[in-house]
Amino acid sequence: MSLSNPFSRRLYLRIWLAVVGGMAVLTLTVGWAWRMAEEQKAQNTQPFVPPSREMVLRDPDGNLVLRGLSTRLPGEPGEGMQFQIQSDTGKVFIMQMAPRPPRPDSERGERGGRNQSDAAFWTRPPFGFLWLLGILSLAVAVGVYPIIRRLTLRLEALQRSVQKFGEGDLSVRVPAQGQDEVADLARQFNAAAERVETLVKSHKSLLANASHELRSPLTRIRMGLELMGGQQPSPAFREEILRNIAELDQLVDEILLASRLDAREADVGTVELVDLIGLAAEECARVDADLDVSSSPDSVEVRGVSKLLRRAIRNLLENARRYSTGEITVVVHRRHGRAEVHVCDHGPGVPVTHRERIFEPFYRLPGASERAGGVGLGLALVRSIAGRHNGTVHCQDRADGASGACFVLALPLAPAATAAAAHPIH
Repeated sequence: MSLSNPFSRRLYLRIWLAVVGGMAVLTLTVGWAWRMAEEQKAQNTQPFVPPSREMVLRDPDGNLVLRGLSTRLPGEPGEGMQFQIQSDTGKVFIMQMAPRPPRPDSERGERGGRNQSDAAFWTRPPFGFLWLLGILSLAVAVGVYPIIRRLTLRLEALQRSVQKFGEGDLSVRVPAQGQDEVADLARQFNAAAERVETLVKSHKSLLANASHELRSPLTRIRMGLELMGGQQPSPAFREEILRNIAELDQLVDEILLASRLDAREADVGTVELVDLIGLAAEECARVDADLDVSSSPDSVEVRGVSKLLRRAIRNLLENARRYSTGEITVVVHRRHGRAEVHVCDHGPGVPVTHRERIFEPFYRLPGASERAGGVGLGLALVRSIAGRHNGTVHCQDRADGASGACFVLALPLAPAATAAAAHPIH
């Protein structure tokens, strides 16, 4: 991982780095300016001591009168100049010079000096530092603003998308740019929005299809009662009424179960050790199917909800019985750490292009919508039950090459040392 990854993935680090960097530049600049000002101030307040120079004094005839070293003495401005002369003999003399007389343009010079003094007043400490700090603060604010603004623009885009999503626009998505927390939040929002939109569409489709499926048996029952005209129903008519009521009961039961399986927080039963061989044997006996356990002589146990796993195997067997023209074979065995239940029939088979769609709610193969008994939810429930148990289900060709289809339900095997205590699944 490169050194830039922590800063590219952490939004707060980038904001912190921008602010700290700006403050560091401001602090260093102010410190440098303060140091320069202090040095200049110390330089201005230190008394100036001119270097000593040799001085020779002669009379008009050129005779030497005095030789020595002259040094200018400090004094107040405008008071003239004083020199200290130390002769070769060690005597010290003081020479004074009167101040220079003012020039005719002195008033103008004084006015200009006053203006220069005023200008220097605003540029020397502490007023000079106030101007410097103001300019630097403005520069830091202008430099840091685009960085922070660029980071917060994506937050505003996420806020607008969440608002639109809350107003009912389930198709809204957020552009996921970068790898920091905002980008990760945008991706999570898109995934959640996709899931919610899919569930809403699924529920709408379930409601529409359920309304259609419920209407057919109810219409047949109403027409039959109108044809009776208050007469005693015949045994055949009574049987037809009971069949339609049973179809309604099955449809309502499967719709309720599908809704509970879609709600992940719903309690659908108790997890326990389930022997798939025993479960499959009971269901095979109910529909007169053959059970082959030759490859797994011992029990094949999984952890799951017994009634749901029984419902999954029963739906696979009923689907095979509905479309099969011969015997139905069920094989239970272990494979690669998973328990597999193969339900194979001798029907017309399932085209490859339809092997995924048949697990969608209320989907039927072309030409099979009028077959008796099916409402189009059986295989969808099998997939939901398999998903609840961390398993899978799919359709494939028969291994022996014969005509028909083979549905494979794969579930994780129970660990060898599984506790016997059961607990609710959520």
